Amino acid sequence: MVNILDSLNTEQKKCVEKISGPMIIISGPGSGKTRVITSKIAFLILNNINPSNILSLTFTNKSAKEMINRAQNMIPNHNINNLWIGTFHSIFAKILRIEAEIIGYNNNFTILDNEDSKNIIKRIIKDKSLDSEVYKPNAIFAKISLLKNNMISPQKYNQSEELIKKDRETRQIEFSSIYRKYEETCKKNESMDFDSILVNTLNLLNNSKEILEKYQNKFRYTLIDEFQDTNILQLEIIKKIVNKNQNLCVVGDDSQSIYSFRGANINNILNFRKLFPKAEEFKLEQNYRSSKIIVEAANKLIENNSRKLEKKIWTNKTEGEKIKVIETNSDNEEGFIIASAVKHVTQKNNTKLSQNMVLYRMNSQSRAIEEGLRTLGINYRIFGGISFYKRKEIKDIVSYLRFCVNTKDEEALI
Repeated sequence: MVNILDSLNTEQKKCVEKISGPMIIISGPGSGKTRVITSKIAFLILNNINPSNILSLTFTNKSAKEMINRAQNMIPNHNINNLWIGTFHSIFAKILRIEAEIIGYNNNFTILDNEDSKNIIKRIIKDKSLDSEVYKPNAIFAKISLLKNNMISPQKYNQSEELIKKDRETRQIEFSSIYRKYEETCKKNESMDFDSILVNTLNLLNNSKEILEKYQNKFRYTLIDEFQDTNILQLEIIKKIVNKNQNLCVVGDDSQSIYSFRGANINNILNFRKLFPKAEEFKLEQNYRSSKIIVEAANKLIENNSRKLEKKIWTNKTEGEKIKVIETNSDNEEGFIIASAVKHVTQKNNTKLSQNMVLYRMNSQSRAIEEGLRTLGINYRIFGGISFYKRKEIKDIVSYLRFCVNTKDEEALI
């Protein structure tokens, strides 16, 4: 136990040592939050908490895997295989497979990816002879996803005069029928999309007192990473699970909340102490990653936020290089400037092209950058193209396997 705490600073130790009751850790970038969460998991186990009584929720499978490996390395003499750690969707899908019959599903239900969902919507639009330019499948799917994450079912949607009025204004008067038909099709096919996993988990906990008590007793300690990215639906599920024990630890940074377009609700973290009045607050403000220039620039920018949780990020690192902000008139000009910068720094420092990396926010931005690199004769390699599992031949094979397991899965058959 001493070894675990030895690697932590004073504030990190306080976060790890608090075991009982609700708590929020406001964690700045590069402040070692992953180390704190994994140390906290190890600390709980060393304090005789059974790993199977710990629920740790993350937003990516990669971070879940990293936490498991780190925690196991901290306490090599303990078996942590029973630890419930993973993304919201993977953990709740696991629960739904165990309890499927209670919500009217078989436990071999299919989990649809986004492309599967969009294909179902395309067919519904086609079957209804609707204009695909008015009812764009991608937009319809995104809207359905947002509604589910805000706990608005097809029934609730139909009862909202305001939503129906908006549909008339956007010439989408058939949206509610598409939404209803989509849900009916998924249910008939024994399928759930990612959002339905959350919806059905909440329904399960709401509709069965016995099941609710089962998981409240099981998950005595709950930890959530990136809490600023949670939505209303995820928060409601968590409130149900922790209501009995109140041993909830959330980690997040309101200044890093950028996923409102996916349904993330910044109020979850801003209002945490209203939701849990007895919650203790901790702040991880020392940045171990960035130079002083970058930390100070970030602080100056964040000062302008009208609503925020107060914190002051600082670092012991050196001053570092100054930040350059370059404004361009077009994406093509931007691409050329980036390519020129790569060429300049490579020649100046006599380094390899492979030592340079260009990051961009959206895949659509790569085209202009590629054009700039080609113009200057710079060889490059793109990472993160089409996912392996989204390739046609792979999806076909997986669909055969899905249909073997769940013969009601019409989408897999098609």
